[in-house]
Amino acid sequence: MFPREVISSGSLVLRAPAGVDAESIVMTCDDPVTAEFLPTLPAPYTLRDAHSYLAAAAAKWECGGAEFAITENGRYVGAVGVSEPDEQGTVEMGYLVAPWARGKGVASTAARAVAEWLFDRGVHRVELQAMVENIASLRVACKAGFTEEGRRRDAKLLRDGSRTDFIIFARLAHDSGESAPPYLPPFEGGELSDGVVLLVPLAPDDAGDFHRMLAEPSVAEYKLGPATTLEEDRRRCRYTGYWWASGQRIEVAVRDAASGAFAGHLQLMQVTPVLGQAMIGYSLRSAFRGRGFMTRAVRLLTDWAFANTVLHRIVAGTDVANTASQAVLERAGFSRESVLRELFPRPDGTRADDVEWVRLRPR
Repeated sequence: MFPREVISSGSLVLRAPAGVDAESIVMTCDDPVTAEFLPTLPAPYTLRDAHSYLAAAAAKWECGGAEFAITENGRYVGAVGVSEPDEQGTVEMGYLVAPWARGKGVASTAARAVAEWLFDRGVHRVELQAMVENIASLRVACKAGFTEEGRRRDAKLLRDGSRTDFIIFARLAHDSGESAPPYLPPFEGGELSDGVVLLVPLAPDDAGDFHRMLAEPSVAEYKLGPATTLEEDRRRCRYTGYWWASGQRIEVAVRDAASGAFAGHLQLMQVTPVLGQAMIGYSLRSAFRGRGFMTRAVRLLTDWAFANTVLHRIVAGTDVANTASQAVLERAGFSRESVLRELFPRPDGTRADDVEWVRLRPR
């Protein structure tokens, strides 16, 4: 059983939840973002639900777990809870942050403080899990010194009856707890634009446009792999934020800056930190061709990557017959580097040469 103590970390004070927190708990748990990522919470969330939670929190302490209210300047700003340690010395942690305190590092500071408090009391392993779409929670885990360990497929039901995956993180007592800056940081302000094209993270709402673009014959002609279903593309779009936050790849929707219309898709993939290299790939809807959209988009993302990451080489591969794609790269500052013979399989059983392009970090 954990001692019912108060934890202080910077401007935050973590203590046992109390009746004075009830109204703030209601406002936090009735918030749409909280409700989206904690689908088991009652909706709407009432004062009666808050008092039920307070009773459960008190019982949790008595049963060997711990439940903290996170406060700042005396005001409730969130909560962190941990389970009773199992026979292997492992506990599971969960957290939430009030809407008025988001974006200030509250959750990562509190999660780090509670993890270290647990280690001081003999816990060996602290686990947490975050919904694959919950980018803020994924970033909290990394900032708090946790290491990604795996994925639970279709682990939880959402309010609409669909299922979602969870990403598993853990921190061990002997881990350093250091948090490295993200290899692929987010766009400042959430988007990138030159006034003509707009790059925004590819999101689940883009799945329909993305799927229709891939089905266009001129796009499908050069797409590797079999055709995908709308559901498969929707699932892919649910993962794009996680891939970005974990440094695996960047996927953006290319939009017409004037109208906001979906024009295409651009990705920075095959990120290889040891080489400082990544590959760029793209597709454009036929209705937006001939206007320089993809050249602008490729140049925007490449310039951003060199300004905001340590990447040294950005490469691209093009089917030898895809002269339009090669022209995009040349206009965007890439140089032809090599030819990989018979790399790309074609639907008719033949194979096409791959013309490789590269753009190096400016010196």
